[in-house]
Amino acid sequence: MKILWLSWKDKTNPVAGGAEVVKAELCDRLVADGHEVTQIVGGYPGAAREEMIDGVRVIRVGGFYTVYFLAPFYYFKHLRNWADVIIEEINTAPFGSPYLYPKKRGTKTFLFFHQLAREIWFYERIPFPFTYLFYYIIEPVLLWMLSFCKVITVSESTKQDLVRFGFRPERIEVISEGLQDTLPVEDLSKIHKYEQPTMLSVGSWRPMKLTFDVIKAYEVARQSIPELRLVIAGDTTGEYAEQCLAYIEQSKDKDDIEVLGRVSQEKKFELMQKSHIFAYPSIREGWGLLVTEANSQGTPAVVYDVSGLRDSVRHNQTGVIVSKNTPEEMGKEVANLYIEQERYDRLRLNAWEWSHEITFERSYADFLKAIKH
Repeated sequence: MKILWLSWKDKTNPVAGGAEVVKAELCDRLVADGHEVTQIVGGYPGAAREEMIDGVRVIRVGGFYTVYFLAPFYYFKHLRNWADVIIEEINTAPFGSPYLYPKKRGTKTFLFFHQLAREIWFYERIPFPFTYLFYYIIEPVLLWMLSFCKVITVSESTKQDLVRFGFRPERIEVISEGLQDTLPVEDLSKIHKYEQPTMLSVGSWRPMKLTFDVIKAYEVARQSIPELRLVIAGDTTGEYAEQCLAYIEQSKDKDDIEVLGRVSQEKKFELMQKSHIFAYPSIREGWGLLVTEANSQGTPAVVYDVSGLRDSVRHNQTGVIVSKNTPEEMGKEVANLYIEQERYDRLRLNAWEWSHEITFERSYADFLKAIKH
């Protein structure tokens, strides 16, 4: 098959995240199976306009926003009637492939959703009244216009979100998320935690990721566990991150808060192994791959009750989903989980065992079945 994948970013982009990991793993397997894969993505400073990456042809047009406008022109001129399958990955904005991309007879088109934007509009500092415009009018209308399409997504939460906007459930395929081949760790008993109880947060410091809530939850948990420390890793650029850093500086607990900034994959997994609890508040997620990665390293998570995270955590079986999405509630649950050692050990073992089932081999098998359906 010839497969065209339209998306915002490729895995080499400095701001690539979990969605790019999933796409890269699926494309690698498609190529290994003999399929021809081309990606049209947005460019970034210093990136080549076109290159081959692990057998995938990556074409970069436009930039952060303009890729959505320029991609159809590139397609029309160079790739019209080429693809057997078009995958349009929707990250907030659609490419409009069902309307703007003329296809040869028999070409299949699928929309790939990790998550919807919804509440994110109110957190990513979009000026009033555009937040309300996007939330109440633009996103619902765009979803309605695409609701006849076949869809691939990574969680039941996102599927239900889409159904609420008119998508037919029988036309939505949910595929598994996946972990890298080197995960999970082989033997849970060989993992050595930090001597000092440690709460971990990993991810970019953005409003939708609620980094402030992590810090405040830590301050609450520390009231019950005075020796608790917090380690935060992730991109600290931007106004929101600066505000978080300023808050840490004035916190009475600042001496036990370690800010690492961006870390390598190796360092991330080391932190996940050695820390005791992974804290993950968020506005919404597609799945919450960081949660599963932490589980694979022998660390249970405490998360907010939102789309995606209620899929990647089985409450009180592999981790904890808080009853109220507040720093106070998260802090209390972090403290309770650490203090209740028997419960902690049970959740930790269950989470690690479940992570064995979440593989990209399974994800790819689900994906291939969906596009051949």
